[in-house]
Amino acid sequence: MRRLFLILSILFIALSPSYIQAWDSEEKKENEEEQAIIIEVEGNPHEHKKFLNIYHPSVDVVSVYDTLFEGLAIKASPDVLSRLSSLEFVRAIHPSVSYKTNEVKALDSPPVLSADDIEDTEQIVLPETLNDTEYTGKGIKVGVIDTGIDYTHPDLETNYRGGYDLVDLDEDPMETLPEQGIPTQHGSHVAGIIAGNGFLTGVAPDSEVYAYRALGPGGMGSSVQIIAAMEQAVKDGMDIINLSLGNDINGPDYPTSVAVNKATDLGISVVIANGNSGPNDWTVGSPATASKALSIGAAEQSKQIPYLSEAMSDRKLHIKPFMGSVPWKLTKDYAVATENEDFTGKIALVKRGEIPFYEIAKNAQKQGAEAVLIYNHEEEDFQGSIVGEEQVTIPVAQLSKKDGEWLARQSNEKTLYLDTEYEEKISGVADFSSRGPVTVNWDIKPDILAPGTDILSTVPGGYQVLQGTSMAAPHASGVIALIKEAKPDWSNEQIIGALKTSANQMISDEGELLEPIVQGTGMVQPKKAVETSTIIHDPTLSFGEVDNKNRKKTAELTIENTTNESKTFSFKIPKNKKGISWNLPQTFTLGKREKKTIQVDIDVNPQLLEEGTHQGWLTLEGNGQTYQLPYLFISEVADNPKAMGFGFALKPLAEDKFQYQIYLTEQAKSVDINLYNPDTLMYEQHFLRLDEPQMGLNEGEMAKTDLGKPGVYKALITVELENGEYESHETMIVIEP
Repeated sequence: MRRLFLILSILFIALSPSYIQAWDSEEKKENEEEQAIIIEVEGNPHEHKKFLNIYHPSVDVVSVYDTLFEGLAIKASPDVLSRLSSLEFVRAIHPSVSYKTNEVKALDSPPVLSADDIEDTEQIVLPETLNDTEYTGKGIKVGVIDTGIDYTHPDLETNYRGGYDLVDLDEDPMETLPEQGIPTQHGSHVAGIIAGNGFLTGVAPDSEVYAYRALGPGGMGSSVQIIAAMEQAVKDGMDIINLSLGNDINGPDYPTSVAVNKATDLGISVVIANGNSGPNDWTVGSPATASKALSIGAAEQSKQIPYLSEAMSDRKLHIKPFMGSVPWKLTKDYAVATENEDFTGKIALVKRGEIPFYEIAKNAQKQGAEAVLIYNHEEEDFQGSIVGEEQVTIPVAQLSKKDGEWLARQSNEKTLYLDTEYEEKISGVADFSSRGPVTVNWDIKPDILAPGTDILSTVPGGYQVLQGTSMAAPHASGVIALIKEAKPDWSNEQIIGALKTSANQMISDEGELLEPIVQGTGMVQPKKAVETSTIIHDPTLSFGEVDNKNRKKTAELTIENTTNESKTFSFKIPKNKKGISWNLPQTFTLGKREKKTIQVDIDVNPQLLEEGTHQGWLTLEGNGQTYQLPYLFISEVADNPKAMGFGFALKPLAEDKFQYQIYLTEQAKSVDINLYNPDTLMYEQHFLRLDEPQMGLNEGEMAKTDLGKPGVYKALITVELENGEYESHETMIVIEP
């Protein structure tokens, strides 16, 4: 069964008509704190602002949105807000949560480092290393839609130019502070990758960064806040918008994806993190699913990984250095000493417990240990830090529970000696990076890759090493800033085309190109993108679904010669694959500065192919250059999830009504949701049934009395498809008392 992700969702509220009501006592009460919300409206939002100003003066209309959606940002007392839904033009009120940052969360939060803490950069990626050009992004405006920015940070204050807070509806987009709720740091980390200018240097250190705080305490926010932030960024004249956030709905028509396409049509480069739900397919989420967005996956750099070996057992022990540890570079073998033994001149082996990692390391160092291994007390991976008041000068690494217990048993029986050896980990795609394709239109996502692991950047109070597609996206935003400076006359389409055309394809350990839905066109290469002599506009070829009635598909490819000399191109004939026949253009020539659109045809015999996703690469050669073009088609049916994004939440400004939503990727006859005990798997109750649901987003309301008894449940969601087949999915839900 395919797992469904539970999200707290923004839902559009269907309202019964009621135009003007008499609201008694609308005077603002001095002791009643105002709340800030954003509402969607039907009709002209400017006219609705005038209406509120005249008839409801206690409502403060802060902003009007009319570009990417129709809405109003307002402030009022809770009592006044509770009556807003009775206005006829109010389509939806959106204070509920559904979006989060795309950062990989650690079990133990990495420490905030000072400049003095950062000595060894062997396992750390510095953003500036990606910039191999002479450009710095000077004069390019980048809007960071995120958790806000610590604009007082010494590495950010130089390039910070302003912004807006879409959570509190004011002009102070500072990160959430501890006294305001769960503090945040994500936006500052993203901003440093793009435009750090101090101890830490970003990819584009002279670009101008603007902060749009759309995610509040804990890094959570709503789709309408994100769309409103995008609209504000558009109005402020941003050249680039960075969105290191997302949800779990893999569909091209979700509201945030639609807004991204509108912003792109206005000439803005919109860069979006692809998501951290890999390595499974179909995990890219909105708004990275937008067809016109530049969606970024996370690449992992090549590095030498130390491991330990014991000669007699021929066993390889994988280790992972702690945050703040000096590199593990032991040059000889050392005996192992377990707890309560003499650590002098040995590798100390300690089981994780109540004592902090830093104290374990300091105690072992005081006892003369050469290094420390801390193994876990449970099966899951863990991350930790040994940063403290004084630096630990010996290497400290972690072991898995299995390896640690084996080493402890062997050491109790005899003296063991461990040697340090190294293995080369080639660069590739991070396991957590979400994979495509996109449901419904079958787009290939991500578009490109950028560095996303072990990234050092700015956070409030210092620096931190984080990983995630959230870190990959700002690398790409920085690169676009470099290109915009270098090529001020290039259109958005040319810039994105140049990035995709010049990308470096990642290969597997076996030397084969990784699948397109894993890497898009490959790893971003700034210098090659700036200097490219050929731009292939949208080189990813998605042919959609094929079946016995619809075997032949066509995709168009636009190729541009950016030089003053003619260039000749030809396709390399693909290897014969049973059931697939290609009709590729003959050799063709482009004159100087010429752009030409060609047709690529495919003829598929589904009877000779397995059902599902088929993908690969076409090779185009021109004037000594080789270009790899990813392609994808679906034979008969795909194995994509048919339902996703199920969630329910208390209706905004209501006490006894709940809203639900579920997204369907295909037409269905019905959706049935039953709840089970998560421990015994015994049936508990029926929860919801939808007859004749629509393809796309389905939403509605439930009374509190219809939810059933409170508790934690495993929800079994059964979808009856149009062809009579059934698809089942599971997710966990909580019904609060």
